[in-house]
Parts: sequence; structure tokens; C-alpha cells
Amino acid sequence: MQAIAKETKETGPGIQQSIGKYRWTICGLVFFATTINYLDRSVISFLKETFTKELHWNDADYANVEIAFKVAYAIGLLIAGRVVDKLGTKIGYAVATTLWSAAAIAHAAVNTVFGFGVARSFLGVFEAGNFPAAIKTVAEWFPKKERALATGIFNSGANIGAILAPASVPWIAANWGWEAAFIITGGLGLIWLVLWLIFYEVPKKQKKCSQAEYDYIHSDKDETPALEQVKPSVSWFKLLTFKQTWAFAIGKLLTDPIWWFYLFWLPDFLTSQYGLSGTQLSLPVALVYTISTFGSVGGGWLPMKLIGNGWAAFKARKTSMLIYAFFVIPIFFAQLAGNVNMWLAVVVIGIAASAHQAWSANIFTTVSDMFPKHATASVTGIGGMFGALGGILFSAAVQKNLFVHYREIGKIEIAYYIMFAVCSTVYLLAWVIMHFLVPKMKRVEL
Repeated sequence: MQAIAKETKETGPGIQQSIGKYRWTICGLVFFATTINYLDRSVISFLKETFTKELHWNDADYANVEIAFKVAYAIGLLIAGRVVDKLGTKIGYAVATTLWSAAAIAHAAVNTVFGFGVARSFLGVFEAGNFPAAIKTVAEWFPKKERALATGIFNSGANIGAILAPASVPWIAANWGWEAAFIITGGLGLIWLVLWLIFYEVPKKQKKCSQAEYDYIHSDKDETPALEQVKPSVSWFKLLTFKQTWAFAIGKLLTDPIWWFYLFWLPDFLTSQYGLSGTQLSLPVALVYTISTFGSVGGGWLPMKLIGNGWAAFKARKTSMLIYAFFVIPIFFAQLAGNVNMWLAVVVIGIAASAHQAWSANIFTTVSDMFPKHATASVTGIGGMFGALGGILFSAAVQKNLFVHYREIGKIEIAYYIMFAVCSTVYLLAWVIMHFLVPKMKRVEL
């Protein structure tokens, strides 16, 4: 009987019937939040052309506003992880979403570069709460072997948000004005807030979580309820003494800026290289993020499959991340492919974005692999801060000067050649550094 019970928990379609599935409802809520999070931050990239014409922005103005968001996001991540660990996921997530929704709506009330810088700063600070709260939620509701898949699913919300932006923002702006784009997208977060408050509780308090599902969630021997009881929060300085923290932080520092690059500059690439504008951007941008959705979910499935086949969690995670790093390399040739046909460039960029999301699903999961649950949000916040700092340096030191210079001399395509070359190499570099820092991703005992 024990063997049969074990099989129904770990294999086959009976898994959901034997142990319950409420944890996937929770994953759906986090997916919805992440979709809104990325939709709100993506809106401005599809209004760049509008602001150039109506508000007389140039590339430097746009880059400065983008940098303001990233600086605030970096600061917010450091604070958010700590706050979420202290308040708990239910209240912490609710507060963050309420405040970032208000900040998104507030964009409609400004019309200067400075005003947008302020609004983007508030948006960045409060949007920073999403990923620390999301990773902590997954750690609370999923056993180790399912975390990368759950993370991949909720992280695919970033792709859906990025797909919805080109499909909706240009149309809303054209018909109701750019202000309406911020008001409508910002308002979605308040709808999510109601659903979150109704449906979310930690497993111990959630009546819809069966005892069988509760036991399954806590089936990892080093994460039993007794070992994961409420403990005092751990200081940032203490967390920074561990190589595990630095492995995650450096991995984020090197690879997060690439996703920022796709998010904020892909519409400009399509406009400057192929003359697309407004609603013409919708289909190619949507295709890039549709492709990346497969990477997000598939990126979580592969390590789960390997662990199910008897691989150690760290080996399955690292092998998967190395494979994904190799899939980014073809973006080096995106510009050359685009010289033949625009859609070839779009597909190559989509594959690289897909590989990033697969990488992201796993690098986030390394936090809950290496740290106890009561520290996951704080470590996620630290790593996220480093990722945002990488994005700031990327924008300030590279993109801002690079794009302004080459656009002025009429050779913007050179700037994109350089950027795609950088994109193709950083994942392998990040993997090597992480491998030498934490060869077996040994778990930290706090």
C-alpha cells in the first residue's frame, strides 16, 4: 500500500486527485499578479513614439525615465523582501499590489520628463514587492521538485503582460488618449487584490488545502513544518556572508539587464530597423513573448523531470540552466537574420527571450533550494536588487550613450549589433560564476 500511495503522489494523472490541487490555484493567483506587474511596467515602452511627438522627448529623456524606474526598483527590492518576510505573503503582497496600482494610475496625471520620473520611481519601489512575495508563496505552497515548474508558470505572467501591452496600449492610446492606457492597466491590480484577499492563506490556515496536500507540500525532509516554524528574521548583513546569496545575486546582476533590454527597447528596435509603429508593433512583439512563454513553463518542467528520474536537485537545476544558457547564443546573429527577413530576427529574439525565462524560473528556485522559507523573500530581494543595479548600469553606461550616439550619426543598427553580442554571452558567464561559488548548492542553516 505504501508503494502504491507513493506512486500516486509522484507519477501519473492521479497526482491531482490523490493529494489535492489547491496549490495550483495559488500559483494561478501569483501568475495573474505577475501579468499585471509586467503590463504596468511595459505600458511606457509602447508610448515612446507618442511622447516623442507630443511631449518632445528624445532618447536620453526616455532612458532617464527608464533609469529612474530601475533605481527605485533596486531600492524597493531590498526593502520589499524584508517587509514580505516580516508581514507574511498575504498582507505583504496585498500592500505592494495596491501601491503599485496607484502609482501606475498616477502616470496619467503628469506630462513632463521629471513628472514621469517621479511616477516611475514610485511604480518601481512598489512593483519590487511582486517577486519576493511570489517566490515566498511558491516556497510555502510547493515541495522542491515542483517549485521550478510553479515558478515557471507564474513567471510566464511576465510574458503575458508583455503580450497584452502591444495588443492593448497602442489601441487605447489611439482611441482614448495615452492617459487612459495608464488608468486602465493600473486598475487591473485592484481587481486582483480582491481575489487575493478572498482566496489566499498559508497552507496551515487554508481550509481548502487537504491534509494529504499539506503533507505533500512539506514532504522535503529538510523542510518539515517543525524545522520551518516561525523564526526571527535574518539581517541582510548576515545573508551577505553566504556564498549562496552571492551566487544568486551575481546571476541576477548579469542576466536581468538582458530582460530589461527586451522589455524597454524591443519596440524601438522594430521601429528604427523596420519602420514599424503603433499597432504595427503588436504582432512581432506578441510573437517574441509568446515564444518566451514556452521557455518559462518548459524551463520549470525539465528539472522536475530530471529530479523525478533520480537526479539530485542541484544537478538537475544546474544542468537545465546550462542548456538554457546555450540557447541564448544565437541572438548574436539576430541582426544578420533581420537583414534577410524581419520575422527571422523576431524568432531569434523570441528564442533568446524564451531561454531567459527558462533560466529565470530556475535561478529563482535556487533561493528556496539553498535557504529556509523564512529567508526566501529577503534573499530574493537582495538578488533582485543586484539585477536591477545591473539594469541601471546597462542603461546608464551602455544603452543611453550607445543609442543616442549611433542614432545621431545615422547608424543605429551598430548599437543593436553590440547589444545582441552582449546578450549572447552573459548567461554562460553567470553560470560559470554560480557553479564555482556553489558547486552543489549546499543548503544554508540559519
